[in-house]
Amino acid sequence: MIPVRKQDKGHATVNRIIANSPLTRFFLSHVYQRSCMTVESDAVKSVAGLMALSARTAPKAVGLDSIKIEVLTGRDQDRLANQLKIDFFRINGEQVKASDATLIIGVEGRTPLGINCGGCGYASCAEMAKAVKGKKNKNALYPGPNCVLKISDLGIAVGSAVKTASIHNADNRIMFSAGVVALQMGILKECSVAYGIPLKASGKNIFWDMKFLEH
Repeated sequence: MIPVRKQDKGHATVNRIIANSPLTRFFLSHVYQRSCMTVESDAVKSVAGLMALSARTAPKAVGLDSIKIEVLTGRDQDRLANQLKIDFFRINGEQVKASDATLIIGVEGRTPLGINCGGCGYASCAEMAKAVKGKKNKNALYPGPNCVLKISDLGIAVGSAVKTASIHNADNRIMFSAGVVALQMGILKECSVAYGIPLKASGKNIFWDMKFLEH
């Protein structure tokens, strides 16, 4: 039975009737189950830290680390979710807002490594560096050009992070949209490309049960 506080004595009889109804017992059982979910939510935040560790220790081209990592929770995560309102970003925003934590992984990709591999589309790293200083495309979601090896580093770091999430059974999804908005918000300064990885502990995966009928 729900305990009646002193200020509620005038409604004690009504409260007793409601508390003893089958519907209320059914509702309360689900409330108690949800309250236990804080344990899982706290565990997800720990998993996010382990994911950050996996991303940090992932292999990097020529041994140079240009990866940046942030873990967002609470109000910081809500601010990110609230910015995800454009087109299909809106659905991602709802998923981020419902998550227990969001890992943002980015890379400082606009500084070449001096290998002259040509993967960026320029003949040399010097030409790429010159292009970086040139006129910017204001409509581009990612500022370019980017060193292809550093972008590969980012992919390896993200893969290592979600591997750790999988090992610990934390539902997750790699989101291009969350990474773009995180950069626009200045969450990862100096980074040119980023991905967001929201995490959730629940009885049903919230990331792969959405209807994309509008798209």
